[in-house]
Amino acid sequence: MAWGKARRAAFYALTLPLAGAALAASVGPVLARSERAESASYDWQHVRVGGGGFTPGIIFSPIEKGLAYLRSDMGGAYRWDAKAERWVQLLDGVSEGSFMGIESVAADPVDAGTVYLAAGMHKGGAAAIFRSRDYGANWARSDVPFAMGGNEDGRGLGERLAIDPSDNQRLFFGSRHQGLWQSEDAGANWRKVDAFPLEGLGIPEGRRATHGGLSFVVFDPAVKGRVFVGNADPEGAHLYRSEDGGQTWQAVAGGPGRGLLAVKAVVGSDHVLTVTLCDAIGPNGITRGAVWRFDPARESWQDVTPQKGLNAPVGGYMGVAVSAQDPATLAVSTVDRGNPVDTVWLSHDAGAHWEALWTRSVRDVSATPFLDFGAKANFGHWIAGLAIDPYDAGHAAYVTGATVYATDELDADGTMHWQPWTKGVEQTAIITMVSPTGGAHLISGFGDIGGFRHDDFAVSPATQHVNPFLSNTNTLDYAGDAPQILVRSGNTHARTVPDTSLAWSQDGGTNWMPLYVPEGERHADGSPLPEETGNAAITVSADGSTFLVETDEPQYSRDHGASWDAVEGLPSRVRVTSDKRDARRFYAIDFANNRIVRSYDGGAHFMEAGGHGLPGDLSPAYSANREAPAPILADPNRAGNLWLQLGGDLWHSPDFGENWDRTGGDLDVERYGLGKGASDADVPALYALGTKQGVRAIWRSLDGGANWQRINDDKHQWGLRIRMVTGDPRLFGRVYIATDGRGIVYGDPKSGAGERK
Repeated sequence: MAWGKARRAAFYALTLPLAGAALAASVGPVLARSERAESASYDWQHVRVGGGGFTPGIIFSPIEKGLAYLRSDMGGAYRWDAKAERWVQLLDGVSEGSFMGIESVAADPVDAGTVYLAAGMHKGGAAAIFRSRDYGANWARSDVPFAMGGNEDGRGLGERLAIDPSDNQRLFFGSRHQGLWQSEDAGANWRKVDAFPLEGLGIPEGRRATHGGLSFVVFDPAVKGRVFVGNADPEGAHLYRSEDGGQTWQAVAGGPGRGLLAVKAVVGSDHVLTVTLCDAIGPNGITRGAVWRFDPARESWQDVTPQKGLNAPVGGYMGVAVSAQDPATLAVSTVDRGNPVDTVWLSHDAGAHWEALWTRSVRDVSATPFLDFGAKANFGHWIAGLAIDPYDAGHAAYVTGATVYATDELDADGTMHWQPWTKGVEQTAIITMVSPTGGAHLISGFGDIGGFRHDDFAVSPATQHVNPFLSNTNTLDYAGDAPQILVRSGNTHARTVPDTSLAWSQDGGTNWMPLYVPEGERHADGSPLPEETGNAAITVSADGSTFLVETDEPQYSRDHGASWDAVEGLPSRVRVTSDKRDARRFYAIDFANNRIVRSYDGGAHFMEAGGHGLPGDLSPAYSANREAPAPILADPNRAGNLWLQLGGDLWHSPDFGENWDRTGGDLDVERYGLGKGASDADVPALYALGTKQGVRAIWRSLDGGANWQRINDDKHQWGLRIRMVTGDPRLFGRVYIATDGRGIVYGDPKSGAGERK
């Protein structure tokens, strides 16, 4: 963007005086000297996709050109670096996963370097206010007594956190469940505002239950003491106002009718407040909405809804922005309006007339081509965030459920061009991935956007997994001796998969072909069988000749899905692991009979393996989650060399599952994977997410699990929201980490940190 080329004044020399607990002291135990001696230094980078998830809030600094912040629902917060022309992640140093869900962001209206984050994923998780005086380079953290919901329904509301421009040490936070809160010492300490009329509805029971609560706090910077608070709960007024800095409050009478909730607001230089309203807190389930303006000078409301009446399309309004140069220039976004499409509406006369921008807009998604989703990218959905640059009336941005779009032509006539504004943003959930023994070094399975073959980690892949396109890829496998052959399973967001949930590739994941398993009997309650829902995983033999599908009645095919036969001796709904060097052998756990089973004939028959040395209870390895990694992994470079996770323990068999020994040392393992071993080792490198001596981190072992080195550091933790860890069978030291919200991270040893044990 042209505006991003302006150089920002140097500020990186600023030092943060900590008003509370320092971040370094809050994200996990400080490593002891002995632990540091057992670490290996790594360089960390992201596999580029670009955007990919929901970032419901865009916040421009009101006092520094080229400065903006972006909040995400599960991947932390970002600052736009105008000099580098990319987004910079601000919270990769936290180890508490809940803090990666950002409820609100506040950019200081007095000191450009000061920024605050309200962080908390859900009502049962940790919640805190983070504050920085150096643009997010360093943070202080204050744990707070009110619950947040950065990844709950209503995450598009806001901004809930606001700074008083007449006294930037004073902040207000509108909570979901517990009323209005105030800090008078720059966010270090918080107290409830007892004078505020709404107490809050309390924290609801139930895993998914939540409230909208106090949806926004907005100061009028030109009127000292004036502050507005919106209400997105069904009881009480839509809007509350204080003229004395929050000492006293009044409900604003009149305005929108009952049944609508105030969700977002912005105040213009004319002091008029524009409010968007919906009949639900979203981002789904909204059926109607409105846009109203409140003029404090006249104590009057005006309905300026772009489309209203009985014939108005289904859906509501959420995003709202006003031009700093002209308070009559307004923009609002629709949400859940699929017919004809969600859009941004623009007015140059304070809402008297509106234009739907989708009719003259085009989007260039060449930098992140997955946004086409097999067709041409439409205007978007879940448009909760919308902003106009206060220093450039032509520069505006809005969010969708998958990206952020920006334009430099908001104030121009003719065709309006939009591009993804996501360089540096990786906001995706990775379900599974494989690093094959040949072809591309990484094949991924994502939530919501399917997954990719990654030929160049610095470039967003040209295509997704299609034919069929499954929004979630749940399992992936490759043939160890024929790595161009891959198989995958997945599901859509519908209850049943429209066509098939299985596919295979013979060119390393570039192209896919659907697999169809013969339909068996339905469940007694009439519900679909796993192959119709995406619950059935699929495994391929080492030579690529056999596919084995773990349906209720497991089946195998020797002709790439043209025909299928029943597997004998294999229980239903278990994860099967193929030997990567011996095409005859497959392995699984028979939980009903508490034993390891294996096949010697390419998956046609399974029988008990020796299992000698294993504990009597194998149930810690069981998971009913279709996205869970397989508990048994096979060495990609040696036949019969197996690894098994039981709870936090690792077990190793060098002889096809006949005999097992506990390994893993003193590491309590959560996730693990295998990679290329050291040159003098007969075991693969092991990589794991686990806890050792109180330190939860990413670890590497080069001696079969007897000794472990920490390979990440306190600046690279990604909230430790990690679904999968795996090494590369061809590159010693390379590790891939599938995060839940920060995309795919990969690491390589720094010079001098190679094959040291």
